[in-house]
Amino acid sequence: MQASAPFRAAALAALQTRSSLNGAVASPVARQMMAALEMATRAKLTHVSQPFGIDSVQVENREALVVEEMAADLPFARLLHFRKDIDAPQPRVLVVAPLSGHFATLLRNTVKTMLQDHDVYITDWKNARDVPLTQGRFGFEDYVDHLIKMLEHLGPGAHIVAVCQPCVQSLVATAVMAAQKHPCEPRSLTLMAGPVDTRINPTAVNKLATEHPIEWFRNNLISTVPFPLPGWGRRVYPGFMQLAAFVSMNPERHLDAHKNLFRHLVEGEVDEAEKIKTFYDEYFAVLDLTEEFYLETVAWVFQEMRLPLGRLKHRGELVDCSLIRRTAILSVEGERDDICSVGQTAAVHDLATKLRPHLRHHHLQPGVGHYGVFSGRKWENQIYPTVRSVILSME
Repeated sequence: MQASAPFRAAALAALQTRSSLNGAVASPVARQMMAALEMATRAKLTHVSQPFGIDSVQVENREALVVEEMAADLPFARLLHFRKDIDAPQPRVLVVAPLSGHFATLLRNTVKTMLQDHDVYITDWKNARDVPLTQGRFGFEDYVDHLIKMLEHLGPGAHIVAVCQPCVQSLVATAVMAAQKHPCEPRSLTLMAGPVDTRINPTAVNKLATEHPIEWFRNNLISTVPFPLPGWGRRVYPGFMQLAAFVSMNPERHLDAHKNLFRHLVEGEVDEAEKIKTFYDEYFAVLDLTEEFYLETVAWVFQEMRLPLGRLKHRGELVDCSLIRRTAILSVEGERDDICSVGQTAAVHDLATKLRPHLRHHHLQPGVGHYGVFSGRKWENQIYPTVRSVILSME
């Protein structure tokens, strides 16, 4: 990507001459040239988070202003709060974003939808390359501890909505708090497309994680943050490698998206082009994971399946999901999910064995893949109403 920087700079300079072309831009050849130049300027990765950009949201019959503020600053994450200018209290929800190579802003649509009816907070995980070694290690158990601290900040009566990878850690945090009879144990726990039990309907992701021993991952996928970055010396799993893995799973989809972007640019379909650009601006913004978190997740969740087999410990104590008795649990899956297949998230109900029937909920969404579970029209119109209903039932 660095080697291509001069070409991107040249393309950007050429784009800036657009205004001098006047009427020539209207010609088909000129439009194709400008579209090609814009595509060239976008061929890059960034390690900087994109803004959430949520300035307002519709609350009942009026537009409410939204202010993004940092509610807490932990060693490896910020707790962000989307404060609205409304008087009536709404259910407090902690949206747990994945720590899997992308920033929390990948859940922009999730957050904006939930803001209509909820007081929303989100886990804004820090880029490991920017965290000094003096902050210590950050592994699977540290992730769980961060979630518990965030729930303590929200106070008793909050709810969790976890998306993808953190479904496991969110379930563990809830079980740990249930065992402690913690006053801030969440009232509801929504797990969306997460790998609770990867023995069920294994996907390409699951098979990739099990076809090599953990030492292979350590020796081939871990790098050291260079000087002068703030986290220099820290061992990390680079975010661009996770991005490459995701793209390689479905290259046709991404190629088609960029073909469509080129066509929209040529034909002047600004709104459609902007939707694709916004998604890929976020998709190509990557963050690095600490070595210990990445390797422990691969080993404990995907290779050893410790939680469903009853072997996972947190700070020396066995994690027992059957102790969850007061928290309503909703599992959400997508019919066409090729990252976390049908059954892997619903497995939570086999673990929380003492939860009463009226506290158990499952939603299988037809016609959506992984991202459709938490983003897009079917999320907004079909999945979200179920999430909202479960949260409301526990208020």
